Amino acid sequence: MQAPTFFLRLRAALLGLLLATALPVLAAPVLPADPDNGVDFRVISFHDVRPNVRASFETSPDETAIDERTLAEVFAWLRHSGYHPVSLQQIIDARNGGKPLPSQPVLLTFDDGYRSAYTHVFPLLQRFNYPALFALVTSWLEVPEGQPVHWGDKPAPRENFLLWREAAEMARSPLVEFASHTDAMHTGIQANPQGNMLPAAATHRYDPATGRYEDDAAYLRRIETDLRRSRELIEKRTGAKVRATVWPYGAYNTPALEASARVGMPITFTLDDGANTKEIPLNRIRRALAAYDNEAPDYVQMLRSPVGGEVRPINRVMHVDLDYVYDADPAQQERNLSALIERVAAVRPRSVFLQAYADPDGDGVADALYFPNRHLPMRADLFARAAWQLRSRTGVKVYAWMPVTAYRLPASNPLATHTVRTLTGDAPADRYHRLSPFDPAVRTLVGDLYEDLGRHTFFEGLLFHDDAMLSDDEDASPAALDTYRRWGLPADVAALRADPALMARWTTAKTRHLIEFTHELAARVGTWRPALETARNLYARPVLEPAAEQWFAQNYEASLAAYDYVGLMAMPRMEQEARTPADSDAWLGRLAQRAAATPHGLDRTVFELQARDWRTGKPVADAELTRQWTLLQRAGVRHLGYYPDDFLNNQPSLETVRRAISVRSLLSRAPRRNHNAATLPPEGGKPR
Repeated sequence: MQAPTFFLRLRAALLGLLLATALPVLAAPVLPADPDNGVDFRVISFHDVRPNVRASFETSPDETAIDERTLAEVFAWLRHSGYHPVSLQQIIDARNGGKPLPSQPVLLTFDDGYRSAYTHVFPLLQRFNYPALFALVTSWLEVPEGQPVHWGDKPAPRENFLLWREAAEMARSPLVEFASHTDAMHTGIQANPQGNMLPAAATHRYDPATGRYEDDAAYLRRIETDLRRSRELIEKRTGAKVRATVWPYGAYNTPALEASARVGMPITFTLDDGANTKEIPLNRIRRALAAYDNEAPDYVQMLRSPVGGEVRPINRVMHVDLDYVYDADPAQQERNLSALIERVAAVRPRSVFLQAYADPDGDGVADALYFPNRHLPMRADLFARAAWQLRSRTGVKVYAWMPVTAYRLPASNPLATHTVRTLTGDAPADRYHRLSPFDPAVRTLVGDLYEDLGRHTFFEGLLFHDDAMLSDDEDASPAALDTYRRWGLPADVAALRADPALMARWTTAKTRHLIEFTHELAARVGTWRPALETARNLYARPVLEPAAEQWFAQNYEASLAAYDYVGLMAMPRMEQEARTPADSDAWLGRLAQRAAATPHGLDRTVFELQARDWRTGKPVADAELTRQWTLLQRAGVRHLGYYPDDFLNNQPSLETVRRAISVRSLLSRAPRRNHNAATLPPEGGKPR
């Protein structure tokens, strides 16, 4: 089968994603087996099965097709290694308190409805007596024999896909269960004005004729109609009962899960990685993706990949201002975006922290946003395009970098004056302009912004801005004073500051309040973008001096527990005591020692160096950055980044950044491991 031409463009990004997720095993090369508790299980996602896959890869570069001989070897390896393929019904029974699953249980799934499911897979299942679940794209199977199937950006022969009579024969076997892989959502739809094509099941369609996005009601009608048709077709054509949806590209959201349940398919399968422990509901079953070049022994990595474990993937980060990309001239803006993509591809970090808000005056406050939203001006509908281009063309994880409270609302908004206040009642000019995080209406408004971000854009992480802070004379706004009263504290900032015991309680409560607010925001965006990684920028002083928590309402240990990563502002030129090179090095050394002495500190802290001296406006010299990165790595620091990346002026220089931030050298030493992220579609064409 000839794959669509866009796969050639995507090949490098796919390989990068597969390799990038091998990084956790650098720290833990021997992965333990899952506990045999009779409930937990693993799932493998297969696609097409073909003869001589490797030999034909250049002419048909489909990353997820595997060789027929390899599949037979994998089946034999599973048996030899003590794995027990189980059915979906066995899993349901075990979850409901019935017969426990056997040791090392694994569910085998085959997506898309290729004819190889009948010609190659079905005979092997019968030979090994293995059950499996097959996910069918019903619109492809509805195409009459002899007519082409609309498979991506070119037609595919109908004979490459199952015939309904073959599916009906398979359905009569107790080894086979069918699931919906949607009717016509195994494709991309236009997701923004620039024409990016994103997964149809998890994207609000953009209509270029009207310049509008699909609203939630229209989106849900489209999803529900498609899923209902798919289920009804499979049941009508095969006689099988269908109770599960397998999301194309693993792209899903909470409303889509609810729509699937409403049409009678409460069980759904994602491509989130890791074990399906008892905490993972059956409407979000995780699967590991099999790739064309996995040999049978490689599957041990898939079947033992850690999830939410103690060791985080090594994170190398480029922190990017989208303000550098924006231009009033659309043609120049596209050139700027191309320059960013080329630089990220050349550096090859794991992640890009990408600004989602507009801050043209550089005061750290969002004056507008780069995505459609309910409350602030949209400077340009740019974040969705930039994030997707970076994601699909360079293979990085994109974190949306957003303020927590630093928003400048239009004067017409009644909440514009609901700001953080000092004990004297003013908003000091030398600090961020911030809305009060104690005001329920403000929290709802900011949550709306995060929800709109998730609704209209694709990304894989959230970075909370360093504006999530409160000093020892803040917040004295009316909403804050009401909150202190509910906490059992005096509604008087001066009284709180005057009593050391009250001051300590107040400080801890404010720190907790800000963390809880960021969790609320993550939950709001998570409705549309589940399974996000989270990071939060922290100042260095409360890390070096725990007593300084009272001046920031930031606590290092609490933040390590609350987020996947702490983005530590390891920026010596911002510190009074670190003005000379020797002082800077000593200061960074102390910061690294503090992280090393803190449980999970080195494992969860990204040390972000400054690439620009904001006192002088000049870039930090490459030699200085290189010296600092070397110092940190020798101190055991695992996660490195820098801000800002001036990709338009090659600052820092490409070679300097590549040596410190690229994950290539790490990947060359790491074993291969599969990952779900490789399955999302790039520009146009047929996503897998």
